This record gives sequence, C-alpha cells and structure tokens, in this order.
Amino acid sequence: MSNKLPETGGSEEVDLGQLFKLIGKAFERLFKFLADLINKLFLGLVWLIFFLKKHAVKIFLAGVLGFALAFIKEKVSGPVFVSSVTVNQNYNTGENLYSLINYYNSLTKQKGSATIAKALDLSESDSNNFVSFEIEPVVSENYRIKNYDAYIKELDSAIAASIDYDTYLENTMKHDYRQQKIFIKTKESRNLLPIFQKIIDKVSLSEFFNTRQKRDLEELKNKELALKQAIIESDSLKNTYKRVLEMPIDKKGSESGTNITIEGSETKNKTKEFELYQNDLELRRELVAIERQKQDKEEIIEIVSSEFTSGTVDNKTTILGKEISRKIAYAIFFSTIIFLLLLGVELNKFIDRYKDKV
Repeated sequence: MSNKLPETGGSEEVDLGQLFKLIGKAFERLFKFLADLINKLFLGLVWLIFFLKKHAVKIFLAGVLGFALAFIKEKVSGPVFVSSVTVNQNYNTGENLYSLINYYNSLTKQKGSATIAKALDLSESDSNNFVSFEIEPVVSENYRIKNYDAYIKELDSAIAASIDYDTYLENTMKHDYRQQKIFIKTKESRNLLPIFQKIIDKVSLSEFFNTRQKRDLEELKNKELALKQAIIESDSLKNTYKRVLEMPIDKKGSESGTNITIEGSETKNKTKEFELYQNDLELRRELVAIERQKQDKEEIIEIVSSEFTSGTVDNKTTILGKEISRKIAYAIFFSTIIFLLLLGVELNKFIDRYKDKV
C-alpha cells in the first residue's frame, strides 16, 4: 500500500491561470462597455447639438410667445399684490390654522361669496378682490436638525436608534413647525393687517385652546408663587447664617442656642455661604424662565413680523427653489413644451425607420 499523497501543485497552477484569464476577460468587457457607453453619449450629445441648431428659431419664437402672453395677461388682468405676516404658534394650533387658510382659499374661488365677506367683516365687493390665501412654514435646515436632536433626546434609546433624520422629516407635518408665514393675494393694494388679525383671532378664540391657556397660566402662576416663597426663605436662611458668622467666636461656643449645624463636615460648612448663594441664583433663574413662559402663553398665536401687510406686486414665481419673473417663467415653459414636441417628432421618425425590421 503506497503512503504517497496525491500531487496537487500542477492543478492549482492551472486553476490560478484560468482565474486570472477570467478576471482579465471581465475587465476587458467592462472597459469595452464603458468605451461604448462614452461613445454613444458623445454621439447623443452631438445629435442634440444639431437638433437644437436645426430647431433653434422655433424654440426661440416659442419663448418669445410665452413672454408676450405673460406680459399681455398682466396688462389685461391687472397686477396682483401679495401681503404676508409671520406668526408664532405658542400652542399646537397648526392643523386648525392650515384648515382655516385652506377654507378661505376655497372661498376665493367662489366669486361674490357672502361667506368669506361675513367671516372677515367685509363687503362682497371687497371679498371679490381676494385672489388666494396661502400658508407655509418658516424653517431652515439648522432648525430641523435642532428639532430632530431635541425629539431624539425625549425618546427611549431603543426607539431613538430606529428613527433616522429622514424618517423624522417624513413624519413631520408642515403645520408642526412653530413659525408660519401667511400670504394673502389681492387685486388692490391695501393694509391687510386687520384681516390677518381676524384670521389669528378665529383660531385663538377656540374654546379648546382657551381652556388650555387658562390651565397653563394658572400652573405657571402657582410655580411662580412657590419660587418666590422659596426665595424669601432662602434670603432668611442666608441672613441667619450671616449673623452666625459675624458673632464672636466665644459666643458661638458658649451660646448653644445660636449654634447652626448644616449637613456635612466642617470642611464643607466653610463653603455653605457660596452654596446658599448658588441655590438662590438658581431659584431666580427659574423665576425669570417662568416669567418668559407666561409671556409666551399670553398669546395663543402672535404676529412676530408684519412688514408687507400693504402688499407688494406679485410678479414672480418659484422654479427649482429660485424666484424668477413670471414672464421669464412663461418663456421657459413654452420653449420647453416646443422642445419636447419636436423631440417627440424626431423620436417617432427614428422608430419608423426600424418598424419593418422588428
């Protein structure tokens, strides 16, 4: 019986050689694919340039037509004025506020509507001047990140780990943000601050929010009284401690009735004056914070900015997050439509060439 092991060196070399060949072929196919792709993209770009060159006049004329239509529309229909205010929501009034704005906006579509005139104490002729009511949150990316961080800290660690930033944004509604901007578009320039105030009052006079406001203010009032009493007692304790420290040493030893021992060793007692001062300072900080909370709770919704309540001409629109002139927007829109139509015609011709070969 032979004890020799089978020789495997040759087969391993053959396997490695085949592996390298396979890797080489894979890279070769990849490079060929990339080269073909770049070539096709280049040919497509060249074709697009010739396409634009061929139809440049048509696309340009479409843009001019769009610009002219926007210009004529502005002249015929007259200017539209937009007014806005920024408000702070001190309570969760967002859903009610958005519903009310959407309701008023729907009423503007009903020309001569007596409903909106009655709701805003206007004549029907004045109510016909309203074009639209809109609302949007005033929020930056930094504000969103801060809110997300505060939200995560309130959750259990296990739950917080399952909620990322994108998930948080997907589940955050527009009306959840504290600051909101309300827009009113009209056909005439006038001071709309009373109208904005009526909209805010409509939400603020809700019985639900008024009840919550009363409870919150009562709770803050009780906290304020408790803190003021604590400050009085702290001042009294500080004065007593100060008198003890000012007494002669022999009196401190002889008059046991005036001896005061505060928890801790003698070493710790030496710093008790500073600790009392720190405690008093903290109480006063809490009192200031409560006073600020009371001021915030005094208004359910408050106007924080009203710079454009008399209206400015609304002649711009937003495209891809940037504001541009409405006439330019019309020109871009018409040019894009003609471009797509011409592109569709060329594509149809290209397909017809290969129709019989399929």
